[in-house]
This record gives sequence, structure tokens and C-alpha cells, in this order.
Amino acid sequence: RDEMEQVLKEYGDERRTEIVGSQLDLTMEDLISEEDRVVTISKTGYAKSQPLTDYSAQKRGGTGRAAASVKDEDIVEHLLIANTHDTLLCFSSHGKVYWLKVFMIPVASRTARGKPIVNILPLEEGERITNMLPVQDYSEDHFVFMATSNGTVKKTELTNFARQRSVGLRAIELDEGDELVGTAITDGSKDVMLISSSGKTIRFNESDVRAMGRTARGVRGIKMADEFKMIALIIPDPGKQILTVCEQGYGKRTLVEDFPVYGRGGQGVIGIQTSERNGAVVGAAQVTEADEIMLISDKGTMVRTRVTEVSVQGRNTQGVRLIRLKDGEKLVGLEQVDEPDEVEVIDEQLHEESGSVAADPEAGAIIESDDSVEPDTDETE
Repeated sequence: RDEMEQVLKEYGDERRTEIVGSQLDLTMEDLISEEDRVVTISKTGYAKSQPLTDYSAQKRGGTGRAAASVKDEDIVEHLLIANTHDTLLCFSSHGKVYWLKVFMIPVASRTARGKPIVNILPLEEGERITNMLPVQDYSEDHFVFMATSNGTVKKTELTNFARQRSVGLRAIELDEGDELVGTAITDGSKDVMLISSSGKTIRFNESDVRAMGRTARGVRGIKMADEFKMIALIIPDPGKQILTVCEQGYGKRTLVEDFPVYGRGGQGVIGIQTSERNGAVVGAAQVTEADEIMLISDKGTMVRTRVTEVSVQGRNTQGVRLIRLKDGEKLVGLEQVDEPDEVEVIDEQLHEESGSVAADPEAGAIIESDDSVEPDTDETE
């Protein structure tokens, strides 16, 4: 007892520490280090990411990977570089938007397929992702510009997408049979180009479209006959070219400056002639001379070629042959081969000489295609 009283006398001051509830609210994102990732979604719907550091400063050294069967070939449909803490706005063909943190996309090697996007996002049957937009913050002076296959356009303030829902939200109301084709983040002052399967292109300033709420249907962007569809939304950059391809294997590049600015809602001007020889337009993309493209046919043929092999022509022309198709075969799409500019090619190269690459459906392997560029006589307006 005496000892206890002595201890109390010497050390009986008030407690110096204080026990309080935790003020630190950690999320999974707080535990993820920030790094840049290369995010891809393939044509068949597989998603993956790779650290940007996996790509060295060595220039690409060839035209493709080692031969593989056509059924195993799966090209990249969407590619972007984003930070692990960025949010991806994933827009679907049904007019919905889903939110996906970059760090939630599984990391996989260059040769791995990745994870089915339907196992990451709650997509409905038949729904597919048509565009991905990386967002770091929801700036009040920025907009999401959208375009549908029926030629409808809509502009919505980016802040309207700040409130996330796990099941997604309606980004645009669609009529029956319509699909969301393209999206882009703009600052309210950009020009917009809409390209239809008829070969017509309309260019107007986005100020012609007022900002609307998420559930609005939008306004007419381009006037088309019922048998045609809007196939591409492009925000044009000076000095670049618009590459268009038609279902019979013909295409061309045209300077952005060759397309005049008009008001929205018209039929547009001829971007490429959709003659009996050419057929309808099936794809369009904004390119530079450093880019490559992949052409895909309904028979499984794929041709990869450099943009520089496609001639630059005026608007009212037919273009040149880009691929020789068999009887009854048609092109169904154009994809940019979106890879980082500087990539270390690890896979064995098929050829040392430059050239485009095609997939032979009979042999089931990738082969080098013949030089099939066939010039045509330009026809001016």
C-alpha cells in the first residue's frame, strides 16, 4: 500500500494522450499509386490495361505480330492513355454512360486478351461500349458532345456526369433503332464533323447546339435519307486529314481544311463519291501521316496499312483501291491502329521489308498483301 501511494504521488498526473475516433477515411483509390496506363478494349469486348512504362523509347519495328488464325485475331477498338486515378466515362450503344476507374481494369500483358468488359460493367444484352472518355475533374466549362446513327446530336455539360451510379445513367434518349455512335469532350468552341454512309459530310461549330440535360433527345445534326446512317463524329484538328473508306474497298484522305463550315441540320457536302464502284461509306477517321489503319471485311479479311499509302485527294473524288476483295466480299469497318508512338516490338516480325499486312481467310494466317493501290481520275465539283 505504501508503495502504491508513493507511485501515485510521483506519477499521478493527468493522462497526456487522448483516445478519439479515427478521422482518416481511406478508400481503395487512396491505396493505389498514381501511374499512367495504356487502356484497351478489343473488338470482341475484352478490356485490359498496361503500365505505360512497359513501352520503351524504341520505335515500332514492323507491321504486326507473328501469324495467327483469323478466328484468334482480335484488334484493338478503343485505346487511350490515362492515370490510374482517372475516371473513364464509358458510353454505350444504348445511350447509357458507365463510370470505371482506371485502376479497376485488370493489368495484362501485351499478348493477353484481358477480361470481358461485361464482367466489369453491367451491360445489357446486345449493349456494347462505343466510346471511352478519360476524366480527371468535371470542369464547368466543358461539355460532352454526342452523335447517333440517325444523325442526332446533343451537347451536355460535363458536370452532369459527376454523380456516379453503379448501374449507369441515361446519357441520351434514343429512338427505336438508333444507336449512340460517337462522343467527345469539348470546350464549347470546337468545330464538329459528321460523316454519313452516303458520303456526305457536314461541318459546323458546336455553338449551334445548345447545352441540354442528360435525358434530352438532342437535335438534328445532319439530314440523311432513311437508308443512310451517320457513321463517324470527328472533332477536326487543323493540319490533319479525314480518311474515308467504302464497302467495295476504295478510300482516300482529304484535308480537314477542304471541308467548309456550315450550320447544322443540312445534308452536308460530298466527302467521297459513293458510286456503284465504291459503295457506301463504312468508316472514317481523322489521321496523320504517322498513323496506321486496319481494314476489316465481312469475310474475316484484315488489312493493316500505313496512312501514307492512301493518296490525298479532293472532296468530290472516288479515291483509290485500298484492298482487293473477293466476289461478294465487302468492307465493314475501319479502325485506327492505336498504339503509343514509341513501342518496343518484342514479337517476331513477319517481314523485314515494309508493306501492309492482310489476313488470308483460306490460309488462316497473316500474310503480306500485294501492292493494290489503284489510282482513279479525280472529279472536281
